Order: sequence, then structure tokens, then C-alpha cells
Amino acid sequence: MKQNRLAVASWCMYDFANSPFTTLVVTFIFSPFFLTAIVGDDVRGTELWSRAITITAISVAFLSPILGAIADRGGCRKLFLLFWTGLAIFGTAKLFWVLPGDFDDSGAMIRSGQIGMAIFWVVVANIAYEMGCVFYNAFLPDIASSDRIGRISGYGWAAGYLGGLLALTVALFGFVFPERPWFGVSKEAYEHIRATNLLVAVWFAVFSIPIFLWVQENRMNCVQGRGNVLRSSFRQLAGTFHEIKRYRQIIKLLLARLFYNDGLITIFTFSGIYATGTFKFTTTEILVLAIALNIAAGLGAFAMGFLDDVIGGKRTIQISVVGLAVAAALAMIAPGKSWIWIAGILAGIFSGPNQSASRSLMARFVPPQKENEFFGFFAFSGKATAFFGPFLFGVLTAWFQTQRAGIFIVVVFFVIGGVILHFVDEEDGFRLAKLDRSISQ
Repeated sequence: MKQNRLAVASWCMYDFANSPFTTLVVTFIFSPFFLTAIVGDDVRGTELWSRAITITAISVAFLSPILGAIADRGGCRKLFLLFWTGLAIFGTAKLFWVLPGDFDDSGAMIRSGQIGMAIFWVVVANIAYEMGCVFYNAFLPDIASSDRIGRISGYGWAAGYLGGLLALTVALFGFVFPERPWFGVSKEAYEHIRATNLLVAVWFAVFSIPIFLWVQENRMNCVQGRGNVLRSSFRQLAGTFHEIKRYRQIIKLLLARLFYNDGLITIFTFSGIYATGTFKFTTTEILVLAIALNIAAGLGAFAMGFLDDVIGGKRTIQISVVGLAVAAALAMIAPGKSWIWIAGILAGIFSGPNQSASRSLMARFVPPQKENEFFGFFAFSGKATAFFGPFLFGVLTAWFQTQRAGIFIVVVFFVIGGVILHFVDEEDGFRLAKLDRSISQ
């Protein structure tokens, strides 16, 4: 399979485009802003944020396999990607208009902000972002040969972390630090913080354009007619559930990912909230920590993408899971801010390889003409129980009145996921995928 460099670069640019959403909105800027300026209470804010992420996870788990099958049979992967990308951009932009609460002269909140509106648009934008990733990931087997799929997946994640890093830098020096933020934005009612949502929306819109122009969609095995597409899609989905025992290595991988990805999602969702609530990081400190974490993650994803092609996806994931478990444990017992810096950078180094190697290993296992559907199941494995981590983080925080109790569940998820991953037979998964490809040709 000859690599199309323009297609590969355009595919990677989508990661560059969408990563600022998770970096700025979900993790490092809007979520701490929600906690301190909209809700005004660390514990209640953590509970509410966990519910928003829970709703997202359940929605994506339900939608992703079904829409993936429809995209496979209808040849409309790019159309689905365009719809969800547009909705994510719109939902993110709407967060600019979410107003904070009112404070007295001492800084105490006297009236909370627009909590319901914030949760609604976060859920809409986050669902759309995650669904877009289903169809984006499904392009990987089309643009990458099997011997280079690990490094190309790594290029994508590295591009994503670079995008997150650059967007954070623009946010820091364009809106947060200056006495007069860019574009006439004021600091009244935290407008300079809320404006970072517009930055993310514009960034997403501009840099997602290449994938729609230069990445071609494989329309083989498509069905004509709307009714035929729906019937054929549900038959294919039912058939996959019936035949899934043939893909036992995929089942094991997805089962392991149910747990270790849940831990990773909880880290991404609550790292900014944890640093703000437990260690009283300022907005500036959060942004600087985020920049350091993104640099570490980008370097880790790029370097270990090559390692993935040498030692295999399974071993790369295993190394990353151990590193992430150690990072979470350090954060849980951290006595001060310096330990959070160490834990955060360590988590950054191993988060990129974990996501990249999981995606590349799945791409190597996927049967032909079912990329969207199987990456729908991949998204399902990332979201089916993804609400457990955020939900239990919120519950344990409320029960023990400390966020440290919530971090404990992250360590548990990494340990369980690592144990299940041990039983994945990589060679058997490759053999079955190769057999399926030879039959389909």
C-alpha cells in the first residue's frame, strides 16, 4: 500500500484541529472556570462536571456502533464527520456566552452562574467531538500501510498535542496574561477566559478543512437507497454481534480498553479540577502545567509511535498503562504542587502512546470494509463504562469530602485494564485480519 503523503498530513491535521477542545475546554480552562466562577464550590462543581461527562459517555457508547455501521454501508463517513465537526464547533462557541456568578468584595460567591447552560453546551460539544473521532479514526486503515500504521497514528497524536500546545500558548499570551487581551476582549465577567472557547471553535473550523479536501473515502461495499442503507446497516451490526467471537483478540483489547481508557478519561477530565480544588493552582499555573503536559505527551506519542512498529502495539500499551498508574498514584499521595508537576508530566509522556498504540493496534485488527463500524465499537469501548470513572470520582469526592479519594479509582482502572490486556494475542489478531483482507480481495 503506497502512502499518500498529502492524505496522511491532512488526516493528522484533524488531530491538530480538534485537540484544543479537550485541552482548553474539557481539561485546563473551562472546567476549572466552571468549578470556581460558575458553581463556586469545589465539591459540588466536581459532582456536576462528572455528570456532564457521564451523559456524554453514555450517549457516545449508544450512538457510535450504530452510526458507524450506517457510515460503512452508506459510504457517508465524511458526511458524518462534517456534521459532528460542525456541531462540536457550534457547541464550543456557545460556551462563550455562559456567564459566571456574582461575587462580593471579599471574593465570596453570592450568586452562582449559568450552570445549566454550561452543562448543556459542554455535553453537546463533547458528544459531537467524540462522535467525530469515530469517523476520523476509521480513515486510518485507508491511509496507512500495516507496517507504518503505528507511527502514522503516532504522528496524528503528536500533531494533536502540538495543536493543543499552540492553542494553549495563544490563550495564555493572547487572553489570560495581557492587561488588554486581544480583539478588544475585556476582563469583566471573565470575558477573557470565556473567549478561549471562541479561540477553540475557530481553530477547530480552520484546521479541520484539509481532511475534507484531501482524504478520500473508500466507498466499496456501499448500498444505494436510504431504506436499503438502514436495513443493511442494522443487518451488518447484528451480524457483527453474531460473528464477534471470531474477533476474540479485538474483544479482549476492547475489554481492556474499557478500563484503562476510563482511567485516562478521568485524568483528562479532572486534572485541571484536581489541581485547582486540592492544590489551589491559579489559572496561569494550570495553563503552564498544561503546556508542559502537552509537550511531554507530544514527544511521547511521536517517539513511541516508532516503538509501536518495532515492539508491537500491545507492549507499547502495557508500558504506557504502567506509567499512567504510577502517575495517578503520585498525584493521589502528592503533598504539594511540585509532586503534581511530576505526576502531570509523567502522565503526559505515557498518555499519547497509550491512545496512539490503542488506535493503531485496533486498525491492524479491523476486518476490511467495516472500519467505521469497528471503530464505532472502539469508541463504544472507550465510552461504555467511561462514565464510571468521572461518576465515581464525583461520588468518592462527595463521600470523603476530598478529591484525593476520587483519584484512587483511576489507579484501580489502570491496574484492571493492564491485567486484561496481558491476555491479548497480537499475532492471532494480525493473522485473522490478514485472512479477511485476502478473502475480500
